[in-house]
Amino acid sequence: MTTLLSAYLGYRDARAALDWLTALGFTEVRRQEGPDGVVTHAEVRWGDAVVVVDGGEDVDPPAPPLVGQSTGRGLYLRVDDVDGAFERAVAAGGRSVVEPENTIWHTRRARVLDPGGQEWTLGTYEPGVAW
Repeated sequence: MTTLLSAYLGYRDARAALDWLTALGFTEVRRQEGPDGVVTHAEVRWGDAVVVVDGGEDVDPPAPPLVGQSTGRGLYLRVDDVDGAFERAVAAGGRSVVEPENTIWHTRRARVLDPGGQEWTLGTYEPGVAW
């Protein structure tokens, strides 16, 4: 059996979250809507990264506030083009937290909050790979 970790996020406005995720570079692979047209469940993919998005009034806990440059939790998305992903994220309504920069460990990174307040770090570092 292959082990795969996927992120699960709840948004009051899942449709807006999906618009932002697809503008960033994800591809929608599944969407379920309730009888009222509200997106109740969806899944997006970018390479091996999968994000499950649930929607509705009861699935949107408040995002933690920024303390300095982080909320203390978030998602890390490894991308080849940090600058391009950052530009797309901000153009689609994300809030810039850390503009693209070179790190002391010889990688590139940026950080944004999505329209729902979820923290995303975009970077070239590949977690889980031995140096």
